Amino acid sequence: MTLLEKYRARLAAVERRSPLTVAAYGEEIRRFLDYAEANGIAIETVTSQQVVEFLEWRRSTRHLDSRSAAKIISSLRSFFRFAVDEGIRADNPAALLESPRPRFSLPETMDRETVERLLAVIGTDGPLGLRDRALFEMIYSSGMRISEAAGLNIRDVDFKESVVRVKGKGSKERLAVFGGEAAGWLQRYLAEGRSALAGGSVRSNAFFIGKSGRRLSRKGIWKNYARYAALAGTGSRVHTLRHSFATGLLQGGADLRTVQALLGHAALATTQIYTHVDTALLKESHRRYLPKLGRIAANIPNGGRDD
Repeated sequence: MTLLEKYRARLAAVERRSPLTVAAYGEEIRRFLDYAEANGIAIETVTSQQVVEFLEWRRSTRHLDSRSAAKIISSLRSFFRFAVDEGIRADNPAALLESPRPRFSLPETMDRETVERLLAVIGTDGPLGLRDRALFEMIYSSGMRISEAAGLNIRDVDFKESVVRVKGKGSKERLAVFGGEAAGWLQRYLAEGRSALAGGSVRSNAFFIGKSGRRLSRKGIWKNYARYAALAGTGSRVHTLRHSFATGLLQGGADLRTVQALLGHAALATTQIYTHVDTALLKESHRRYLPKLGRIAANIPNGGRDD
């Protein structure tokens, strides 16, 4: 077993990291090990400065936002903790690296009309189109993550109760709710599309499958969505459907705790970002429909306030 394989095994078996984290950390450490080998750097003696130089190299080969840079640093810290525990080295050269502060940015959202336009460009005269229409209707209607949709099994969807059992981050399960429009497309996909994708012999338990009958991958979902988004002229990403779902709930009067539960957020603070989205929409509406109000207030002493 190679060092990288041992590290991945530790992440999964000992640290109980999610499969997505194991894959992401493993890939980043693979890059680091390749870099070290190419530059004649030994894991036993690599210095903090050489780790910093690796980070600079990563930034020079690919634009990294603060979140991506923080993930790389986290993976390096984790790997060298593993190296210390294995007796490969005595210290962790990544321990003192400072993670960049994440830049606050509002999630991209779409209004209902834009979502409907995007969904309408999906041709539903064949099994692939039926699958994709059902898939993206489900994501928009329930707010589930792309990885959660890809991981759905047939038994997870309860049409009678209009709920779906979702396995989220950290293998935590929750119930998500979907609406009548999504239910109709899901049932049509099951009746007309799913078996046709594998010539009528579907052995997989996966809800969404490809031509081979195997589970549709996250990469496949991203690729298909990008094609439809381009046709609809939105330039959005598939995760935008989830953001739009959350924002729509808040605009409709749902409380933060409800939205938190439906999205599967561990912390309420994560959900609160959508209140900023709602505020941004309010400000835009204010600017668009009351453009003179700002100019009038500017000409009033103290901005029109009573001190």
